[in-house]
Amino acid sequence: MVSERFSKIGFILAASGSAIGLGNIWKFPYMTGENGGGAFVLIYLLTVVLIGVSIFIAESAMGRLSRADSVTAFEKLAPKNGHIWKFAGFMAFTGVLIFSFYTVVIGWIFKYLYVMLLELPTNIEEAGALFGNMVTQDISTQMIFFTLAFFASFLVLTRGIKEGIEKLNLILMPLLFIILFFLLFYSFTLDGFGKSMSFLFVPDFSKVTSYSILTAVGQAFFTLSLGMGTIMTYSAALPKEANLVKSSFSVAFLDTAIALIAGIVIFSIIFNFGAEPSQGAGLVFISLPPLFNQMGFAGVLIGLAFFIALIFAGLTSAISIVEPTTRYLIDRFKLSRIKALTILGVSTYILGTIALLSNVESTKSFSTLFGKGMFDLLDFTTSAILLPLGGLAIAIFVGFVMRKEDLLKLLGKEMSTPVFNTWYFLLKFIIPVCITIVLINELFF
Repeated sequence: MVSERFSKIGFILAASGSAIGLGNIWKFPYMTGENGGGAFVLIYLLTVVLIGVSIFIAESAMGRLSRADSVTAFEKLAPKNGHIWKFAGFMAFTGVLIFSFYTVVIGWIFKYLYVMLLELPTNIEEAGALFGNMVTQDISTQMIFFTLAFFASFLVLTRGIKEGIEKLNLILMPLLFIILFFLLFYSFTLDGFGKSMSFLFVPDFSKVTSYSILTAVGQAFFTLSLGMGTIMTYSAALPKEANLVKSSFSVAFLDTAIALIAGIVIFSIIFNFGAEPSQGAGLVFISLPPLFNQMGFAGVLIGLAFFIALIFAGLTSAISIVEPTTRYLIDRFKLSRIKALTILGVSTYILGTIALLSNVESTKSFSTLFGKGMFDLLDFTTSAILLPLGGLAIAIFVGFVMRKEDLLKLLGKEMSTPVFNTWYFLLKFIIPVCITIVLINELFF
C-alpha cells in the first residue's frame, strides 16, 4: 500500500515529467520530419485524444482504486483469477530495462553541453564524425557522463515520492517550460518560422503511408509513458480529492504541447538554414550543432538552453520509469527504499554499461545477443513488444475484467454518462485493435 501522497499539482508535474522526455524533444521532431510533417502530426494528435488519454484514464483508475504497486493492482482488482492477472503487473520491469539504456542517451546530452562550449562543429560532416566517434570509439567519456546521469537519477529516487520525485518535478518541469518557451519566442524571429509552421500544421495527405499512420499511433501511445505501470503507481499516490479525468487531459495537453513546441523550434532553425527536415535520429545531435555554430555567440546560448532542456526532460522521465519497480519491491518484499534502489541500481548500471559497450567498435562483439547489440535489443524489445503488451493488458483488464460499477463509482462524477460510455467502448473494442495492429507492424513489417 502506497503511504506517500502527491499534491494535485505534484502529480500533474510528475506524470508530465514522466511523459515529457527525449521522445518529445528528440524523437517526435525527427519522426515528423521522416513522415511528411502535417499529416503525421494530425494523426498523432487524434491518437493522443482517442487512444492515449483513454488508456491514461484507465491506468490512473487502476492506481486510484488499488492504492498499490502495479502487480498488486492487477491481483487486487480482478474479481477472479487475480493470481494469473498479477503477471500483467510485471510490466513495471519494462521501465527498468528502458532506464538502463535511456541513461546512456542522457549521458550523450551531458556531453553535448561540453560540445556547445568548447568544440562546436562547423558543418554536418564534422558533426557526424564527432557524434560517431563519441558513440563508437570513446568509452571513457561515455562512461563518465552515463555514470553522472545514473547517479543523478538515483539520488532523486532515494528521497521518495514527496521529497524526491515531486520536488524535482516542481523545479525542473517549470524550468523546462521556460526554456522551451524562450526558444519558441526566439524561433518567431527566424525566417524559417513560417515554413516550419506550414510543414507541421498544413497536412499533405499525399505523403501519408500505412507506415506513417502506424508510426504516429505508436508515438502517441508511447510518449504518454503508458504500459509500464508508471501512471498507475503515481495515481496510487494521488490525494482523494484529485480529479483523474482532468489530470489525464492536463498531462496529455502538456505532453503534446511540448512535442509541438520542440518541433516548431527545431524545424524553424533547420528551415532557416535551408537544411532538410528528414534527417533521421541524428537530427538533434548531428544537424543542429553546426547550425548553432553559424549563429555565433547567440547560437552557443541557444544550443546550451536546448540541451539543458533535453537533460531536464530526460531526467524527469528516467526517475519515473524506475519508481513502479521500486514500489513493487518495497510493498511486496518489505524492503527499505534504499535496499530496493540498491538492487535496481546495480542491475541497471551493469545492463546500461553493456548497452553502452554494444555501440563501441572494440567491444561490440562481446555485448551482442540474437544478432543485435544490447542497446538496440533493449530499445526494440521495450518499444516494439513490452510497452504495447502493457497497454493492451490495461485496456483488456479495465474493459473486460474489472467491475464496471467500480469504474462508474470512481469516474461517474468526473464524466457524463455519454462520455463514460464512449470511453468504455473505445477501451474495450477500438484501442485493443489499434495496439494489436501497431504491435504486429513493429514485429513483422
